[in-house]
Amino acid sequence: QLQLVESGGGLVQPGGSLRLSCTASGFTLDYYDIGWFRQAPGKEREGVSCIRSNDGSTYYTDSVKGRFTISRGNAKNTVWLHMNSLKPEDTAVYYCAALGPYYITTAQTMCTVPLEYDYWGQGTQVTVSS
Repeated sequence: QLQLVESGGGLVQPGGSLRLSCTASGFTLDYYDIGWFRQAPGKEREGVSCIRSNDGSTYYTDSVKGRFTISRGNAKNTVWLHMNSLKPEDTAVYYCAALGPYYITTAQTMCTVPLEYDYWGQGTQVTVSS
């Protein structure tokens, strides 16, 4: 079965950290561009961070710059989203999605334009609260 699985969400206090994982099963992520998205209750889905497979270029939405880092470990068929200095407004369900392979785009476009991603994970809840 071809799927993406997110993990690593949970409840954390403001200022805390989490590391989300996006792992593929049934296919390799080597040639897929990966995006992390989030959706809070009553809000539209937002592109948080995206990474290209060919050159590793990345994009971060303004609200997470300097706090979140996206990285990929192809040997582990996983993409991570390292989240530091978490704020209550980061509370949302976080999803990863895979685009490609060989899709011609930019990391910014991946995160800001509604593209036809090939695979989506089921989501992991992140709650930032004291």
